[in-house]
Amino acid sequence: MNNVLKYLQINENSRIPKYKQIVDSIISNIAKGNLLMDEKIPSINQLSEEYYLSRDTVEKAYNILKEKKVIASIRGKGYYIANNQLISKLNVLFLINKLSSYKLKIYNSFVNSIGNNCHTDLHIYHCDETLFLNLLSKNMGAYDYYAIMPHFKTEDLKHISFTDMVLKEVQKIPKDKLVIMDNNKLEIAGEIIEIYQDFKEDIYDALKEGASKIKKYSTLILAYPSNSVYPYPRRILNGFRKFCVEHDFEFEVIEEIYEDMILKKGDLFITIEESDLVNLVKQIRATDLTIGKDIGVISYNDTPLKELLGITVVSTDFVKMGETAAEMILNNKKGIVKNPFNFIDRHSI
Repeated sequence: MNNVLKYLQINENSRIPKYKQIVDSIISNIAKGNLLMDEKIPSINQLSEEYYLSRDTVEKAYNILKEKKVIASIRGKGYYIANNQLISKLNVLFLINKLSSYKLKIYNSFVNSIGNNCHTDLHIYHCDETLFLNLLSKNMGAYDYYAIMPHFKTEDLKHISFTDMVLKEVQKIPKDKLVIMDNNKLEIAGEIIEIYQDFKEDIYDALKEGASKIKKYSTLILAYPSNSVYPYPRRILNGFRKFCVEHDFEFEVIEEIYEDMILKKGDLFITIEESDLVNLVKQIRATDLTIGKDIGVISYNDTPLKELLGITVVSTDFVKMGETAAEMILNNKKGIVKNPFNFIDRHSI
């Protein structure tokens, strides 16, 4: 006897539509281990005859299961269980642009907040348009929510928020299933979930918050990599310049922390990449200059390592971003939420 016929339960007295009962029952039995990967299931005709259901009812159920990629059809052979992982009430595709400690902090916070009743698939697309489009196309229709952090790169390694093709594909996602995180420049119309950073105003406001300590330094130097494998929004650079001009600071923008940097008393460095932070701290420690007294150090994006080293940071609250996304999904909320961005003083300025 086919296992689906053995375990499938249809309640004639239930107000739940019968096609929905079929979908829920098959998914539930996959979760319980009663139905296994690659196991054959009854044909539409066989199931409709067995349970006295219309063919349209069974076909609708099977189409939903196919959209969710729970089952697949093989021409001339029938239907088979195609996925035994997407078995929870909520299934989320989580697309991030790079594998970094702070992006993983968002993901882990999201998973912890949304609870055990959700299956979340994490994919990294490395700011690459082609990889992103392939991942989205392959999984279109298979998930209840699509959480996307849109950061891409041009051929000359400049940051862009989207391309025409990216926008076209993202617009195919139903609005009630779309979650835009971190960067909200995709220009998607309609009621969706957005939790974002305002890269220009965030760094400006954070530096302004720390201005009373920053003002003891004569020159602010931003190490902003304009060409990077994982490029950063130029809005960070614009916000830095805005702060310096409005507060009458001498400033300089450099590509990286170079070997044998010329370090002067009264300099304050702001680094973005961790490799630059490490290189800078090593070079300062090799001089007679003291961090937080003679020379200042601020780093962009907080990590446990920076907290351990006592490095002052300007950073969004990555944990809060993940929590907010999970809360909005669980409570079926839509809207635009600006994520908190903070100046965290750890006495390196």
